[in-house]
Amino acid sequence: MRNTGRHGPDSVPDTANRDPAIDLVRFVCLALVVVGHSMMVSPVLHPDGTVTTENTLGDQHWFEPVIWIFMVMPLFFVTGGITGLQSWRRLKAAGGTAAQFIRARLLRLVRPATALLASMVVGLSVAGAFGVDRQVVQLMATGAAMPLWFLAAYLAAQLNIPVLAALHARAPWLTLGLLAGLVVAVDCLRGALPDLANANLVFVWCAVQQLGFLAADGYFSRLSRSGLLGVAVAAHLLLGLVTGLGLYRGNMLVNLNPPNLTLVILGIAQLAVMELARPLLAPLAEVGWISRLLKLAGARSLTVYLWHLPLLVAMSGLLLLAPIPKPGSGTAAWWWSRPLVVLVLVLLLLPVAAAFGHLEERTTAMRAFRCRPAQAGAAVVVVFIPVADAALNGLSLGLLAAGAACFSVATLLLGGVPLGARRKRGRRGIASGVK
Repeated sequence: MRNTGRHGPDSVPDTANRDPAIDLVRFVCLALVVVGHSMMVSPVLHPDGTVTTENTLGDQHWFEPVIWIFMVMPLFFVTGGITGLQSWRRLKAAGGTAAQFIRARLLRLVRPATALLASMVVGLSVAGAFGVDRQVVQLMATGAAMPLWFLAAYLAAQLNIPVLAALHARAPWLTLGLLAGLVVAVDCLRGALPDLANANLVFVWCAVQQLGFLAADGYFSRLSRSGLLGVAVAAHLLLGLVTGLGLYRGNMLVNLNPPNLTLVILGIAQLAVMELARPLLAPLAEVGWISRLLKLAGARSLTVYLWHLPLLVAMSGLLLLAPIPKPGSGTAAWWWSRPLVVLVLVLLLLPVAAAFGHLEERTTAMRAFRCRPAQAGAAVVVVFIPVADAALNGLSLGLLAAGAACFSVATLLLGGVPLGARRKRGRRGIASGVK
């Protein structure tokens, strides 16, 4: 039945009926990403004054098989598919539209990203004005903005949820099969058409998200524990086969950019393992202090994700210029310094989350905005103009500024800055003062 009361469809909270086990999984994934990046970023200042970066963790030979365990990006999209489908169904049941869903998803991701991009433009411009070499500024811009690839891919997958959910309702396995087929087709053609590989930024992650749809509908939870174990083992054996035959690289970091079929297979394995662990995850997530931590972290998770790498890059750059001893990348002293780096990074993230985390929230004034399909479509185009440019031509300081401008325009188009509400409150305040 359509909700015609005071609270419109946009007011259906995304936090309703949340699964604490899924929240715990997402928190662990986020923690692994933050810790993993702290072990990868390692800038090097050369005698000629140039600066390069080394991926210390990625350069370790022993890490290639370990990354099969710690490559959690597929699990992010699986859980995003579970919560995204549930959110769309709640909104639709309350009388909401696809345009309203797209608006909510865009604002949830674009508003925090706008603050990040604007801050980076200001910070890097100031660094350049103070004499920091342009090559260093470019390196920092490229490295610090790397989390935005995830934002773009995640946003593309989430914005397709209304269409993919309709296909899923009619033929769930066929829909997944078609998406997987598109992934394979792109993988086969990328040798002849290298730019076509970027299409898998959509096809791969939509396919992995579709696994979350299946999980949301109980297809995996209905399997026995031995069945789930069999799925996990079979998926890993298939990964071993396609990488052992040389069809794909065994390094999942390489397979991430651009993504390919291995990440879909890994997503199947991770989903099966998550369902196997659910009897342990659910009660653990209900423990008092863990539940409070998940609620706090969940409300600021995107802010933490977007800001952790820029803060890490800035901190590494300052340490690089500081007149203090610096252990060589990958040495024992470097590894022993990592816990301290993670601790300092967390301390830096706390004030940033406090300052910018509210941008992830949806205010009452924002929910009152009625979004038309044309507005939602225009906002999507505006957002993906700089995203497509970054994917094809790489990141630069100018592109970060263009991205901040485009994201701001999209926010205005979607009513994400409730200026009208503020004016009304101001007029009411003046009127009450006159009375």
